[in-house]
Amino acid sequence: HQQPAAPHSHSEARNPRSGEDVDIILTRLREVKAFQRFPPPLLLQICTCAFYECLEKGITLFRQGDIGTSWYAVLSGSLDVKVSETAIHQDAVTICTLGIGTAFGESILDNTPRHATIVSRETSELLRIEQREFKSLWEKYRQSLAGLLAPPYGAMESGSNNDSQIAASQLNTVLVPSEKLQRAGKVLRNVILSRAPHMIRDRKYHLKTYRQCCVGTELVDWLVLQSACVLTRSHAVGMWQALLEEGGLNHVDQELGFQDKYLFYRFLDDEEEDTPLPGEEEKRESEEELPESILFLAQIGPDALLRMILRKSPGQRTGDDLEIIYDELLHIKALAHLSNTVKRELASVVIFESHAKAGTVLFNQGEEGTSWYIIQKGSVNVVIYGKGVVCTLHEGDDFGKLALVTDSPRAASIVLREDNCHFLRVDKEDFNRILRDVEANTVRLKEHDQVVLVLEKSPRSSTLGSIKYTVISGTPEKILQHFMETMRMDIHPNEPDPAVDDFVLMHCVFMPNSQLCPLLMAQHPLQERLECALNTKRRALVLALRWANTHSYLLQEEPAALSFLEFIHVVTLIFLIKQKTLIRQFSNGEERLQKKQPIRNQDDILLKVYCSDRTYNTIRIAVSATGKDVTNTLNDKLGTTEELVLVHLSSAGEKQTLKPNDVSVFSTLSINGRLFACPRDQLSSLTPLPDQDGPSAGSMSTFELMSSKDLAYQMTMFDWELFSCVHEHELLYHTFGRPSFRRTTANLDLFLRRFNQIQLWVVTEVCLCAQLSKRVQLLKKFIKIAAHCREFKNLNSFFAIIMGMSNPAVSRLSQTWEKLPTKFKKFYAEFENMMDPSRNHRSYRLTVTKLEPPIIPFMPLLLKDMTFTHEGNKTYIDNMVNFEKMRIIANTIRQVRHCRSQPFNPDICQPNKNQAEVRTYVRNLCVIDNQRALTQLSYRLEPRRT
Repeated sequence: HQQPAAPHSHSEARNPRSGEDVDIILTRLREVKAFQRFPPPLLLQICTCAFYECLEKGITLFRQGDIGTSWYAVLSGSLDVKVSETAIHQDAVTICTLGIGTAFGESILDNTPRHATIVSRETSELLRIEQREFKSLWEKYRQSLAGLLAPPYGAMESGSNNDSQIAASQLNTVLVPSEKLQRAGKVLRNVILSRAPHMIRDRKYHLKTYRQCCVGTELVDWLVLQSACVLTRSHAVGMWQALLEEGGLNHVDQELGFQDKYLFYRFLDDEEEDTPLPGEEEKRESEEELPESILFLAQIGPDALLRMILRKSPGQRTGDDLEIIYDELLHIKALAHLSNTVKRELASVVIFESHAKAGTVLFNQGEEGTSWYIIQKGSVNVVIYGKGVVCTLHEGDDFGKLALVTDSPRAASIVLREDNCHFLRVDKEDFNRILRDVEANTVRLKEHDQVVLVLEKSPRSSTLGSIKYTVISGTPEKILQHFMETMRMDIHPNEPDPAVDDFVLMHCVFMPNSQLCPLLMAQHPLQERLECALNTKRRALVLALRWANTHSYLLQEEPAALSFLEFIHVVTLIFLIKQKTLIRQFSNGEERLQKKQPIRNQDDILLKVYCSDRTYNTIRIAVSATGKDVTNTLNDKLGTTEELVLVHLSSAGEKQTLKPNDVSVFSTLSINGRLFACPRDQLSSLTPLPDQDGPSAGSMSTFELMSSKDLAYQMTMFDWELFSCVHEHELLYHTFGRPSFRRTTANLDLFLRRFNQIQLWVVTEVCLCAQLSKRVQLLKKFIKIAAHCREFKNLNSFFAIIMGMSNPAVSRLSQTWEKLPTKFKKFYAEFENMMDPSRNHRSYRLTVTKLEPPIIPFMPLLLKDMTFTHEGNKTYIDNMVNFEKMRIIANTIRQVRHCRSQPFNPDICQPNKNQAEVRTYVRNLCVIDNQRALTQLSYRLEPRRT
């Protein structure tokens, strides 16, 4: 698929792009780390000449030996680089994978054939620049682009595998901290001298006096009390470690790591004996700068803590250290295919390795492979003799993995592309030992010479009790049998039994109810009275109770489940089938605003379907109706047999043709989207309806008089209603694909749609506010509402508001932001820090761990975690269910369960008299959902500065 380089820029290739087009493309490019280093003029030129390409999984972009016509950069997804020593494509070996920010295809500069074959590993978005334009850019911005492409390398000297020790020894030398870190260290010292001067003083230890120093535990105590940004004691340790790494703070005996112990540390300013104390003016400035300095250190602290832990020898790592490393490994895509047991073992052996200079060779082509590397920071070039640089790898990419499982020599050389690169290294000997240990603890059960169940001895097995085994994979029947035999009978079915709960939650992926229920019924032979048979019945009954508790109302929707419940006559379950099914009517889903109960598969809705002449028909269909059901119902109503195409038409005029097997089509419409049905030859004539444009005037006059706390409270009440209606299985249907289950995810879709609605509400109100002073008031109002949402533990609306404020149409309004008071700018900076996506949103995850339920979580991130696990792990291995994958996904779903484990308390806020008015307002937000229209409004408010 080929189109100009931005989602909304669909003009023809040769038509000049408008300023709004360029701005939209520019925003997208700035999201990619590799482009952030480019000077603005170069970025703007790329925006005017680049094209957008989207490759589905398994598409060959070009083959080795082709003459190139374009240069590419990866915007999303990943691609495999395959090289063949022969001319036969089938002999090609994958030498590496290209991730986001990777650039390739520079052979077009000298018209040499392509050095490798490029195949998309997953659905991937690319930026493409044609040869003529790229050569022109190269001539004008050679220096900037050279950093991305790297020159060809001649003689190479290999870097030592022991460079991590060299890097560690370098830290013992006197370091000059970066300007920002140096200032942060000075600010913290000045504030300590102002607020707690007793912390910095001469101290005696073993008859020796240490001048002007602090104690590690006291520094941690003090920092934790200063800001909500400092989430834990270990977070504070990481922040002091960041200062220590760059010399802003030093251990009195030059120890490497900062520790939360009775150890002495000295600020850089106190190293000199005659350093004067800060004056009153300097103290006042430091007090003002303290929040910003703490925020900066809070952002870099977790990485510094991880580096410090990784520099320890494996034998020195504590249990807490291993948990921190393990948590990091969980979110590295290169390790997604490994079991959690292997990841835990890797946490004890993975090594931190850093190299200071670009051009350092990590290893040479042809050498024996001894290690596997994952890039933690920086980038490297993959170089093949005679072909030069074939690709570049960035943060999160890995290389050298083949060396761990084969004895083949290195297929390419790896050369640092920039200074100060950090790697995680796993040595072959350690990796092979881990695999041997795991294999030694693995039991394989066979039937008719076929493996039917793979178990792994649990590392937490009691030395006194019986050995416990964890299911790794197996046939569905054997997995069920294993859990029936090993489940705990000494606890109530409502109490957690994680292993069985994993099965109950995930079985629908590999064993639908139509298969599970007969197997459970078979455990209840009517004539059997033996003790063993009664024990089996009891186990089947306990499993059924857990199963019914997890599925709840979904059991009403399946004949197999209903007949099973009737069969076992469990009083506690019968109420499920006696509830009357409620038919709730929706018009395009809007009446969800009044609902208190979940939308169910068999519920009916009223759906408006528009024709090309803009008339519409209202039809009654089931929530789970497919695209085919909708067109059939419409044909019946119209009395025609004409073949109709179902189209989702957005307010921007974008058309998405829905497939006949798409489930629950009403709930996937965008906020101002409409559903059209027409013959295929009328598709081109479809245009948005006038009411899809959204409001033409803002509603600030309505809500500016409402208290920010009341608005946040009512938003939280509504969000909790929507969140409470989302069934855990909807997360599974969303991740694995709704058509394969023929199930609706309507409740989840409406909850996600609410997130988008709040985000667009913020952008809409700002862009429709013509008066500068009023816009400043709006920003202040939204920051206050966000703060109250966080106070109410409504992280979904909190994130939506902050993301709305960071939308390009709002963030570009420099005159408005300049007028925002400093206090509010600092609040906004702190909130933005919580949204920091680095290290897989670590800042957000740390924040959530400190909260007690009820919590309304940031749902898009939970779904991203599940998709990450799903796409990185096969569902079946050797024709058996990969239960390790099921367990990881179940753990993510349990986070949702934890968030809802306590009821929402409506008394968290004492409402004012106008609560009904506030409630009505927040449940009926009117927004513009066309980004191009919002950008145009933004430019009218503050035109581009020439």
